Amino acid sequence: MSEPVRTCIGCRGRAAAGELIRVVAVPRADGPPRVVVDDRRRLPGRGAWLHDDARCRELARKKNAFRRALRVSGALEESLG
Repeated sequence: MSEPVRTCIGCRGRAAAGELIRVVAVPRADGPPRVVVDDRRRLPGRGAWLHDDARCRELARKKNAFRRALRVSGALEESLG
């Protein structure tokens, strides 16, 4: 059985899910939702996939890909390293 293939929201490159990190938007009581890395790939909610690379993170930020992929309206805290 082969591993699922996902698309990086930064560079739009396709890769096996094991080569990408999953991120989700976690709601907070004191501010906008925060984007966090889902290391165990089990957090609830809609996830997005991203290469663990500063270039892909920056591309995703510039293209508003986090908000679009996670389907968040309004502000979103993107504090991924």
